[in-house]
Amino acid sequence: MENNTQNTLPEIRKTALLKAPIQKVWDAVATSEGIAAWFMPNDFQPILGYEFQLNAGPFGMSPCKVTELDPPTRLSFQWGKDWTIVFELTEKDGQTEFTLIHSGWDADKVTEFGQTHQAVRDRMDQGWVGIVQKLVTFVEG
Repeated sequence: MENNTQNTLPEIRKTALLKAPIQKVWDAVATSEGIAAWFMPNDFQPILGYEFQLNAGPFGMSPCKVTELDPPTRLSFQWGKDWTIVFELTEKDGQTEFTLIHSGWDADKVTEFGQTHQAVRDRMDQGWVGIVQKLVTFVEG
């Protein structure tokens, strides 16, 4: 009997509290200039269904598509062929809690570059720590 169950790996979730109003954080995570400052160069536009690219350096251009847009609290986009990225913002006493969710991991899949999801997930889990810290520095700086 065939087993169609995906071999799902846990999503990556990172949360940070930023000493900044929600609109300032939203501008940093939902504009092309903002995203470029802390994550990757891109041609993003905050339009539902908009297709854009992230410039992943040595990995080239990654195709993305905006799948959810609810300013100033939630942005979601497809990244590459398997992943979903969500940026969630919550106002907390004049500060903003930022949560990043990177999902779509499957132990049976490989990326466009032939690496297993497991290997990439472990690397990205570490990588996002520094990326989110760059966001904090950018917004609070």
